[in-house]
Amino acid sequence: MVKVERKPFEEIKSFIKKYKKILNIGCGGCASVCLGGGQKEVNALNTELNLTFKSDKLPTRVDGYTVERACNLQYLVELDEIVKEYDCLITMACGAGAQLLAEKFSDRPVFPAVNTIAIGIDRDIGVYEEKCRACGDCVLGYTGGICPVTRCAKSLFNGPCGGVSEGKCEINPMLPYDVPCAWCDIYERLEKQDRLEDILKIHPPAEWENQIQRTIVQEPYQNRYFEKY
Repeated sequence: MVKVERKPFEEIKSFIKKYKKILNIGCGGCASVCLGGGQKEVNALNTELNLTFKSDKLPTRVDGYTVERACNLQYLVELDEIVKEYDCLITMACGAGAQLLAEKFSDRPVFPAVNTIAIGIDRDIGVYEEKCRACGDCVLGYTGGICPVTRCAKSLFNGPCGGVSEGKCEINPMLPYDVPCAWCDIYERLEKQDRLEDILKIHPPAEWENQIQRTIVQEPYQNRYFEKY
């Protein structure tokens, strides 16, 4: 799931201080689940902003509204009439939701109130760990379910670098904890699963498809959208 965290308060304030009526749009999907941009977080940010603007004797007012999912147009229709009342929008949805809002309401400035951090997993309440970079060429089937793109500091596809020592990565050697080498972990897991032959499969250099904008069409729908995409 996509993980977000709130931008510094002063940065958010700088985006909107020249506007009088602002709508803060939250997302009930990923941003809400990771406790970064749902209705609760929208209310908390709005309270802080409104108190600050009142203290500064500015006429600025921030209201809130949370849609079910900001990355899907069907859930943004309900905003059509609401947005007309506001000078600008801020959003606590992820970068994809922020861009869709900016596309749909192109006559209004749309500012992100969060940074989109990662695709990751929940480790505890409010604690998340990045697991995927959405590289477009998943190798988990060969690496025992451990992503070398995310886990390896150099995103190496075909084994460890020369900096590995006793199963640890050379990155951040001065920190009070050790960073496990991704490829040592991959080796140990494949060995445990009796699949070490997979580690010998050489993968060509990545084309890094995530460096350009992609449109994803799931296979059952490819015929429907063939001419369009």
